[in-house]
Amino acid sequence: MKTTRYFEEQVLIKRPYIKREWCQQAMENYVKKDIEPKGRIRYWVYLAELNKYLRVVTLDDGQTVHNAFPDRNFKE
Repeated sequence: MKTTRYFEEQVLIKRPYIKREWCQQAMENYVKKDIEPKGRIRYWVYLAELNKYLRVVTLDDGQTVHNAFPDRNFKE
């Protein structure tokens, strides 16, 4: 899995509980996918471990993870 420098140096430091496997799972088994106006792609996956949905944001290539966080407001 490819990641941005921001993901490595900011996201994983701020949210150390985020697992890389979860990000990969979101991109492969998402419940929703959305493309932002600037081209980034958002994926949501439900994680029983968190009892929440995880939002994973990739660059426009759909493979490079840029951000990941629990999405408290996501409704299926």
